[in-house]
Amino acid sequence: MKQYFWTAAVVLSMALTLTSCGSKKEIEKAYDNESASETETGELTDMKMNVQIGDYNFTATLENNEAVEELLDMMKEGPVTIQMDDYSGFEKVGPLGRSLTTNNRQTTTAVGDIVLYNGNNIVMFYGSNSWSYTRIGKIDDLTDWEKALGSGSITAVFSLAQ
Repeated sequence: MKQYFWTAAVVLSMALTLTSCGSKKEIEKAYDNESASETETGELTDMKMNVQIGDYNFTATLENNEAVEELLDMMKEGPVTIQMDDYSGFEKVGPLGRSLTTNNRQTTTAVGDIVLYNGNNIVMFYGSNSWSYTRIGKIDDLTDWEKALGSGSITAVFSLAQ
């Protein structure tokens, strides 16, 4: 038991020594990269967009990533209208008309999540799924969300929140 303790202590000491060998710039760069990665993988921002489906209007809080920035640029030119169809009984999916930068990560979606699939399809969930997506945002208030999505095809209009 003593030998195991001392071995663990030596390994821990070596690990701490090695991690402190990097220059200040290297450590700051690693920290910045880690922070950027964390931000792009699930930190919702205070940026908003409107989602209109028929007579229903929703607001979505957006992620902080390159795909969202590109989508916001598209919406600055005018509302983005997408024809969407049911897929597998838990999502609506439709072509965006162009590809956005992906930041795909394995994720499990929830009701109200909006994601980018294959770089050029927007997906809105009324159920859950696990797959590799780039997160776009999340509907803030799910009241009537499933009712708005209904069954069959829908037209979704995405625009900048005022």
